[in-house]
Amino acid sequence: MTKFAVSLCFVAALAISGAAVAQTADNATTPAAAQSMSLELNSAAQTDAGSCRLTLVARNGSAVATAATAWQVAVFDAQGIVRSILALDFGALPIGKTKIAVFDLPGRRCDDISRIVVNDVAKCETTDGGNDPSACLNGLSASTRTSIDFGL
Repeated sequence: MTKFAVSLCFVAALAISGAAVAQTADNATTPAAAQSMSLELNSAAQTDAGSCRLTLVARNGSAVATAATAWQVAVFDAQGIVRSILALDFGALPIGKTKIAVFDLPGRRCDDISRIVVNDVAKCETTDGGNDPSACLNGLSASTRTSIDFGL
């Protein structure tokens, strides 16, 4: 075999092993990333009735279907003071389900809300009748499309 053929075989072997490593790395991270729940604060709009209307999107990317799902959140004012703690109830979240829910905060102006923090799981009942808060909290991610900081 010539030097060129040996070099070509070596380069091909590196490319194949690199692709295998990349594929293994992707396969190792994809299931973990896909096995979580997510919450997105999609919008916040002031209503004529004087409430701040929050639209949230919940997605169950976990391997656990829930019959009842709710998260406790803390709402901070513009000065960073916690002004309310409430439960955001999304009801049942089957595996792979995305659900949109609207919550009104009576007497609150959206421009006076600086931050919302997911404080805890208020309810996480699985479809098999169990209560498993860790299924709704472990791996939970939070994001926002608003000027309000939203996170864990």
